[in-house]
Amino acid sequence: MAIPPQTLAFVFGLLGNIISFMVFLAPLPTFYKIYKKKSAEGYQSLPYVVALFSAMLWIYYALLKTNATFLITINSFGCVIETLYILLFIFYAPTKLRFQTAKLLVLLNVLGFGVMLALTLLLAKGEKRLKVLGWICLVFNLSVFAAPLFIMGKVIKTKSVEYMPFALSFFLTLNAVMWFFYGLLLKDYYIALPNVVGFVFGIIQMILYVIFKNAKKGIPVKEEQQPKAPQLHELSEQIIDAVKLGTMVCTELSPVGVLQPSMEVVDVVVEAVIDNIQKKKEEIIS
Repeated sequence: MAIPPQTLAFVFGLLGNIISFMVFLAPLPTFYKIYKKKSAEGYQSLPYVVALFSAMLWIYYALLKTNATFLITINSFGCVIETLYILLFIFYAPTKLRFQTAKLLVLLNVLGFGVMLALTLLLAKGEKRLKVLGWICLVFNLSVFAAPLFIMGKVIKTKSVEYMPFALSFFLTLNAVMWFFYGLLLKDYYIALPNVVGFVFGIIQMILYVIFKNAKKGIPVKEEQQPKAPQLHELSEQIIDAVKLGTMVCTELSPVGVLQPSMEVVDVVVEAVIDNIQKKKEEIIS
């Protein structure tokens, strides 16, 4: 006996809500650190402002569509949790970061969303309005799903999966599968198509993890060669790469990103490099 498409859509929508709920809660450890330190300096609010904008877009789309309850439930939760993240960030951020976050909120979530809302209400009606908004949501989601290309390039270049945890890639891939089938069963390709891209990138990330998870982080030095301390320009490149990785890993998430403490990354790398140089000098002297 075949299961009706509406029943399958309900199942996939429910599973998508559960997985997306866990993804929305992923940044909690980061904000707990901010709360404990009483400071958000070194962190970025951009991923959370973008995630809030995305949730607002999908709620508007679901309200126009009228039969996408699961989109409303999960994105309503998304609006609440992202707003709390942003408020906590603003409360503990330095004055400059507070101003930048407030400016970003006004430009994207107030003016940007307001202009889009006004244009779709005034210039389009009925089914045409839904199609226009559907294309806006599709293009926006595609741009978010394409963001991991940078981190995948870094994994290939550095042969390290330190900044691309397998569990995160797995659950994001699973999340894309759930929402793809939900959109497909509802015959809503504005929901289904972006998640094809998310699924493909998720699979590629897991393949890269399997390939590079046991890769050696350094090239073995022959015994007859004297160890040589790293050159200054090499240390600078290592620090810059570490900072880039730390700030770009937040783009992995859709609908939500992860804040990265870029200054802490620099401090850790500098301390590790200095300790390594001292050890090398001691070995040469001995």
